[in-house]
Amino acid sequence: MVKRTRAEEAGRPEDERLGIGKSFTYGIQHVLTMYGGIIAPPLIIGGVAGVSPAEIGLLVASCLFIGGLATILQSYGVPFFGSRLPLVQGTSFAGVATMTAIVADGGLPAVFGAVIASTLLGLLITPVFSRLVKYFPPVVTGTVITVIGLSLMPVAAQWAMGNNTKAADFGSVSNIGLAALTLTIVLVLSKVAVPAISRLSILLSIVAGTVLAAVLDKADFSEVGDGPIFAIPTPFAFGAPTFDIAAIVSMFIVVLVTLTETTADILAVGEIVGTRVGKRRIGDGLRADMASSAIAPIFNGFTQSAFAQNVGLVAITGVRSRFVVTAGGVVLLVLGMLPVLGRVVAAIPYPVLGGAGLVLFGTVAAAGIKTLSKVDYNGNLNLVIVAASVGFGMVPIAAPDFYHHFPTWVGTIFHSGISSAALMAVVLNLVFNHLKPGKAGTDPSVFATATRVIDYSDLKAFSQLENGDKIVDGKIVDADGKPVPVRDADGRPVHYRIGTDPEGH
Repeated sequence: MVKRTRAEEAGRPEDERLGIGKSFTYGIQHVLTMYGGIIAPPLIIGGVAGVSPAEIGLLVASCLFIGGLATILQSYGVPFFGSRLPLVQGTSFAGVATMTAIVADGGLPAVFGAVIASTLLGLLITPVFSRLVKYFPPVVTGTVITVIGLSLMPVAAQWAMGNNTKAADFGSVSNIGLAALTLTIVLVLSKVAVPAISRLSILLSIVAGTVLAAVLDKADFSEVGDGPIFAIPTPFAFGAPTFDIAAIVSMFIVVLVTLTETTADILAVGEIVGTRVGKRRIGDGLRADMASSAIAPIFNGFTQSAFAQNVGLVAITGVRSRFVVTAGGVVLLVLGMLPVLGRVVAAIPYPVLGGAGLVLFGTVAAAGIKTLSKVDYNGNLNLVIVAASVGFGMVPIAAPDFYHHFPTWVGTIFHSGISSAALMAVVLNLVFNHLKPGKAGTDPSVFATATRVIDYSDLKAFSQLENGDKIVDGKIVDADGKPVPVRDADGRPVHYRIGTDPEGH
């Protein structure tokens, strides 16, 4: 008789229980993997808001606390909320640039109000979001994720210079040198053959860079002891939220992107785990995402989303139990009730964060580029969508005062490169890929054919045909049924007709 594993007895591999010891050991590994990512948003937003180091420490602790609650809700689950999959939740990078634009005008209360309102709207549309996913294909999400990473690069540069433009050493060789050393440590640790070290290269480099800064007398931990060691984050510690329509619209665009990312992460982890993921399970996961995001501002936190790096960790370790991630959520929750830890993080020198941030934010952009590599650019205008959307998204990043003379609501929405890129990508995707009045020509745009054209001189040898190409009515079409242009040596379209056998070969 073959003995069944606990996972088989439970019915689903993600329901396997490994025991308290193993669960917390693997859970801590999940926390360490995402720790650098979860502390970065409050540091960025708090820095732009101009709050004190102690208040930045509070923001960091709050994000850890809410991340723990959101992770427990997502992985353990309650009726109608939680995918019950090994998904780690934390403060989303997707909204950082948008929130920094909002905080510059209305302060943290305006950010919290926009997050509450936009995520409640997101919660309302989760039952029908599966029908909207088709409007957020890789050409849209890849573009937005790329711009998210690119929009954070000025923050990394500002950090590397010292962050405080009024400081005497802002942009000094010593600050930039410290950032460069931290970056070097990241790259060296990433090359180490020990997986545990390479995966934690960001976190370990921040620790090493901070130690180096302390030796050089460039780190000040004098305020770490100011305040309680253990405390639950105070609700609305920065004041009651305020609600601005333009800020809410801007954040709602980010929420749509977040819902798309979380849907992708749920499907990805379901495939890795080897379990069935249906619409109901996706809906439960999205509701947990939005509910935790709506509650987060009460405890001084921001929008929550699944962390893709932890999905990768599930694949690497092969540990599929959702209770391991639940244990990690408990660890995050406890860390969030240690404001002294938040003050330690807030005391890390900005040049150290800048050096690590170049890689951390660059990784986000690289993830977007990876998504864009999966997009089909043959015989369509996807290249135009990416080009125009990235360009439109980079405008407020390259020229922050671009919308200075426009109405306030225009500036609030488009001052964020993410909102600008997302709006452009969604609209152009609708126009070029969904709204098709009339019959499209075989050569609609130079951009549509820029990636693939067949040379007529080689046509008889069929040397340029690709897998999936076929002959339809004497014309070459690709695997998606789209016509492939044929041109002569001078680049002019060639009118041709190819004979076929009865089977169309």
